[in-house]
Amino acid sequence: MRRLLLEVPAWVLLFAMLSFIYLPVVVLVLFSFQGSDLPVPPFDGPSLEWYRRVLANDRLISSLGNSLIVGVASSAVATLLGFLAAYSMFRMAPKAAGLVRVLLIAPVTVANLIVGLGLLIVFNLAGLGRSLVAVGIGHVVINLPLCYAIIYSQFGDQLRNLDNAAHDLGAGDLATMSRVIAPVLIAPIVAAFCVSFTLSWDEFIIAMLLSRFDVTLPVMIFELMRAGLTPEVNAAGTIVFAISIFTAVIAALTMLLKQRRDS
Repeated sequence: MRRLLLEVPAWVLLFAMLSFIYLPVVVLVLFSFQGSDLPVPPFDGPSLEWYRRVLANDRLISSLGNSLIVGVASSAVATLLGFLAAYSMFRMAPKAAGLVRVLLIAPVTVANLIVGLGLLIVFNLAGLGRSLVAVGIGHVVINLPLCYAIIYSQFGDQLRNLDNAAHDLGAGDLATMSRVIAPVLIAPIVAAFCVSFTLSWDEFIIAMLLSRFDVTLPVMIFELMRAGLTPEVNAAGTIVFAISIFTAVIAALTMLLKQRRDS
């Protein structure tokens, strides 16, 4: 009985924390099915009218496609560069390895606003201007450290033995990396890609600073909100949330399957 009384405050605190985190999301999703023109109580629905309007909005669909292109492309580049950096650190083990690791991870501590402003200045000086390509480069910059950290954390003695065995048998660095190391690390590589895509998919600040006419979905949602919060905005936000959750679940399941396979 005493133990139960001690556990009650912990459960209450846990419930309060989960409510604080997920209540706004629940409200957003709920009122995306609102039947009336205003996303305010009382709830009038459910209705799919606002999802129909989202799918019929050419600008929204175009921005959705832009987000998919930028997310997939930037995540693929960030994951590839992160894998190459992780393998290089693992293979070469430089004397200043600690400093190099800090420098590779340090961009995580820099605000997206600073990264976006810095890249905007660089692109203007180079005469490139703002575009979806610039947005993709910005997303590579912010996601590369995370991809590197996820992949590098999975290197260990087993991979070192495989790496040494492959080289002893005459395989070069490229063959060892692509045919031995990469297949073994496929789970963290996929997880790094999914996490990177999730962060790129709903990133707003860099996308707003570096895009011009072709914008991503979060920027388009921000433009729609200038006219006021509507169920259409809630429906678009729910689509963003659903895709983000889907990719996050894939990343989590990939790592979980790897852990079960290794155990």
